[in-house]
Amino acid sequence: HLATQDELKQQVGYRAVDDYVRSGMVVGIGTGSTAYFAVERLGQKLKSGELKDIVAVPTSKRTQEQAQSLGIPLATLDTHPILDVAIDGADSVDPRLNLVKGGGGAHFREKIVEAAAKTFVVIVDASKMCDNLGPHFPVPVEIVPFCHEHTARVIEALPALKGCKAVLRLGSSASNKRDGDKPAVSDNGNYILDLQFSAPLKDPAAAAQQLKGTIGVVEHGLFVGMASVCVIAGSDGISVKQRPRGWFSRI
Repeated sequence: HLATQDELKQQVGYRAVDDYVRSGMVVGIGTGSTAYFAVERLGQKLKSGELKDIVAVPTSKRTQEQAQSLGIPLATLDTHPILDVAIDGADSVDPRLNLVKGGGGAHFREKIVEAAAKTFVVIVDASKMCDNLGPHFPVPVEIVPFCHEHTARVIEALPALKGCKAVLRLGSSASNKRDGDKPAVSDNGNYILDLQFSAPLKDPAAAAQQLKGTIGVVEHGLFVGMASVCVIAGSDGISVKQRPRGWFSRI
C-alpha cells in the first residue's frame, strides 16, 4: 500500500536518528508532527541501550514533555552551548534548503537551538518541498504583543516582503488555522503573525534581514542557509539532499 503521510513522517524521523545520532552526543530535538517521531526513536534507542550518554535540548514545552515521558535526559543551551546535531521538521523547503518553519509556533526556540548545532538535519515528507518560499506556506513571525497591529503594518511595508498580508494567529499557537478568537500566545508569551504571499519571495535572505531589523519582531520563520542536509520521505522511498555549497548558500 502507499504510505500515509504519518508513515512517511515516521520513516524519516527514525532514519534521521539512525543515521545522525551516536552515543555521547548533545542533540537538539525539534517540534511538530515529524520531529515527534525522531524524539520517539531517540527514546527507543536509549531504552534499548543502543544509544548511551545522550543529552537532548528541546525546542518547545511540548517536545520537553514528550522527551521527559520517554526518559530522555534534557539540558539547555545555557549549559550545553554547542550541539553535535539538531533534528527538526519544516513547513517549506526550497531547492537551496532554505526553510519556512513555525507552523507549530515554536520557531524562536527552534532557531536558537538549531543555530547552535554543528549539523542541522531537516526531516520532511515530500509535500514540504517547493520551488519558492512564500506561497507554499505562510511565513510565521513571532512579535511582541505591544502595538502588534502597528508592527504588522510595518512588516507589510518592508520592501523584500512586498505584497504580503500579515494575519494575526488566533486560538492555539501550535497551528496557523483559526481555532479560537483570542490571539495565539507562544511559549515565550508573544503573538504570532502569519505572512501570506501570493507571489514567491524573490530574496529570502533580504526578507529575513528586514524582518530581523524590525522593532517588535522577536524571530521569524525564515531559516536561510541553516540546514546542513534534508532527509525527504516520498512515495518511492527516502532521499537525502545536501545543502548546495557555494557563495550563495550561506548568508
